[in-house]
Amino acid sequence: MKSLRDTSRWTGALGACVVIAFGHNAFAASTQPQPRAVVELFTSQGCSSCPPADRIIGDLAKDPSVIALSMPVDYWDYLGWKDTLADSRFSARQKAYSRMRGDRDIYTPQAVVNGATQVIGSDAIKIKDAIGATQQSTSVMTVPVSVSVSGKHVNVTVAASTEASGHNHGEVWICSVSKSVPITVGRGENRGRELTYYNVVRNWLKVGDWNGSAASWTLPLENVSRDGVDAAVVYVQDGSRDRPGPMRGAAFTSLQ
Repeated sequence: MKSLRDTSRWTGALGACVVIAFGHNAFAASTQPQPRAVVELFTSQGCSSCPPADRIIGDLAKDPSVIALSMPVDYWDYLGWKDTLADSRFSARQKAYSRMRGDRDIYTPQAVVNGATQVIGSDAIKIKDAIGATQQSTSVMTVPVSVSVSGKHVNVTVAASTEASGHNHGEVWICSVSKSVPITVGRGENRGRELTYYNVVRNWLKVGDWNGSAASWTLPLENVSRDGVDAAVVYVQDGSRDRPGPMRGAAFTSLQ
């Protein structure tokens, strides 16, 4: 496990707001199963202890009740290998989670489960236990979300919260995802290894703010799709980009 002690301020933007429509009676029934967990893995091609965690994400990606995401960080690039999938926004998100928890635990591989707790990403049992523990909260992953593609548009729908209105202050984001990305590492701790990364986030866009009411949005597909992207994930999360809280709901859809 590689650890970084850093509490610097996150100032990067994750994406432009792309809200097209909003309504109070927008939620429609969906055949998509509602997931019980979002697992975000902060990983790096320059981290020798990360490949087991990357394989766990691959296993979780097969479970329709879990949305597993890889978020490669860039802060180990100076050690001899520039991570080809890394994004400074992932590093900033990991730091934002650390600030919200009130600790300085920033390391790879680190898994954040439902935006509420962190565990070592290479420990499948701890990830499973964290999923179960976070589900005890009545506000975690209880808001139905749907995402679908229709022609050249992506449709996002979020149901109303059952909690009191004063408890609902969150944001809706959409992630462009590559389901499987093989990489041959040329230098560094994993030199010569052929690794595969699963459900890699390749871009983020903010869909809109959410106040607990049912809402729907329509986005141009071209804002989500790009070369190598074959899926999309939508999530509703308490708080904001700089102060992320528990996950309220999420949905996954293939684009190809």
